[in-house]
Amino acid sequence: MQARQALADIQHLLTHVLQAPSRWQALAPFADTDGELAAQVLDEAAKFVDNAIAPLQRTGDEEGCRFAAGKVHTPAGFRDAYQAFWQAGWPSLSCAPDDGGQGLPAVLECVLFEWLAGANHGWTMAPGLLHGAYECIKHHASDALKAQYLEKVSTGEWLATMCLTEAHAGSDLGLVRTRGVPQPDGSARVNGSKIFISGGEHDLTDNIVHLVLARLPDAPAGPKGLSLFLVPKVLPDGSRNAVVCERIEEKMGLHGSPTCVMRFDDATGWLVGEPNKGLNAMFVMMNAARLHVGLQGIGLLEAAWQKASAYAAERRQMRAPGAKDTSLIQDHPAIRRTLQTQRAWIDGGRVLAYHTALQLDVAKHSTDAGERAAAQRWCALVTPVLKAALTDQGFHGASACLQVFGGHGYVREWGIEQIVRDARVAMIYEGTNEIQAIDLLVRKVLADGGQGLAALLATLPGTAPSPAASARRHALVEITQTLAIAAQSDAELPYWVADDYLRAVALVLLDWAWCQIGAASHGERWNAPAQALTQWVLPEFDMRAAILRQRIAQSLEIKNKLAASA
Repeated sequence: MQARQALADIQHLLTHVLQAPSRWQALAPFADTDGELAAQVLDEAAKFVDNAIAPLQRTGDEEGCRFAAGKVHTPAGFRDAYQAFWQAGWPSLSCAPDDGGQGLPAVLECVLFEWLAGANHGWTMAPGLLHGAYECIKHHASDALKAQYLEKVSTGEWLATMCLTEAHAGSDLGLVRTRGVPQPDGSARVNGSKIFISGGEHDLTDNIVHLVLARLPDAPAGPKGLSLFLVPKVLPDGSRNAVVCERIEEKMGLHGSPTCVMRFDDATGWLVGEPNKGLNAMFVMMNAARLHVGLQGIGLLEAAWQKASAYAAERRQMRAPGAKDTSLIQDHPAIRRTLQTQRAWIDGGRVLAYHTALQLDVAKHSTDAGERAAAQRWCALVTPVLKAALTDQGFHGASACLQVFGGHGYVREWGIEQIVRDARVAMIYEGTNEIQAIDLLVRKVLADGGQGLAALLATLPGTAPSPAASARRHALVEITQTLAIAAQSDAELPYWVADDYLRAVALVLLDWAWCQIGAASHGERWNAPAQALTQWVLPEFDMRAAILRQRIAQSLEIKNKLAASA
């Protein structure tokens, strides 16, 4: 039961809900990219994903990657599929034409990678970091490094990795010990070990470009002492660099993607960006990755929903209320609730992610300073929400779709259990969802007392909100203001409530997305998930708001008691 790409749904959301073609054509680089051209690109992308990538999903999971003598062998068919992928130009959709790219809007690349993740998450891990690596090299590398590596990464002829963490460090990159020692010829000798490196070694491409966080000899301690180095698997003279894969991890899912332990033994590398400012350069890559990880959540949930929906339309079980005979399980209210609820998240999540991709291009290319600032504010605030909320729903929603199968979902025959296993990691990598919540609340919302979030909510474009939606927005602003006051005397408070806060923001944004869908969409296809949103999804906001208010009140009460006793 292979999922097919929801081309008609996505064309509707892009064209009629978001008016995406007119929005990107207002930007000079995309003035000639009309809706018809975009539709052709997506049509061909859907065919490629369905015919070349999706058939490798189950076999890649069952065969997995093999490690022997420092080499990684990917599952049968993976290399051929990847070679066809980059040679057809798919990795370079949104890269600049001067760099070997096609210069198309970012949202088209986002749709492609959403489909790829839903069709074969393990395979998609290989090219998943390409665009982030391209942006990092383009904006921070020297002209000499760009000349050597930028086009190879842009086109996908060479794959790239992001080598951040180490066994003792986890998410605390300030503890990184890997060292980079400058050499007289301008290169550096890189020494250290990195863990959890997706695609650190493989046979898909002839070279791999490693972007490695390390410390210069005189670097200060902590994250401010990190520099970024480009360390290729194969050096420009064709010799093999001193980069060693020690092993690959045995994982819960993503068996088709090698997760490597990498060792750099006096490996030759070159500094990317300024000394001790490696995180600034790396965050370009990480932020690009976070939007794509959110899209992974959508793609995986779509694939799970398609499987569950098809099964529910064929399987008969008991009698639905009012039925005289055995019913299809799609007629049972509990199953309808499950499927329609996940549909509400998929459709609304797509609108949010695609709107964010459009804002990325506005932030880059608009000639209006106010538009650029507003777009940057949207991307900064919404990206962590998308990464956390959509991957959370991707996993839990896929698990709910497995439930539709009953016991059949727990066995391998139907393929739904693989989606659940594969989806779980998206809540962890590229910054755990808890870290995303802290980033949102502590670093972005409370940093300006909530003014940026209030401005974003006050200027949400499109259809005016319903009274209920307006009330939720006002409640979120009020909670943010009181939280900012309470946090001044309770430094731990934001960290206790960050997850609840992010979820509340996600629900307000999902409501906005569905306001836009509702204004442009008609019929049962859209009405059923809209009703599910109102009945089963949005009531969670009141619960999250109550949790936040209660915790804030407790904090203020403790503060008042301490003040009285003093």
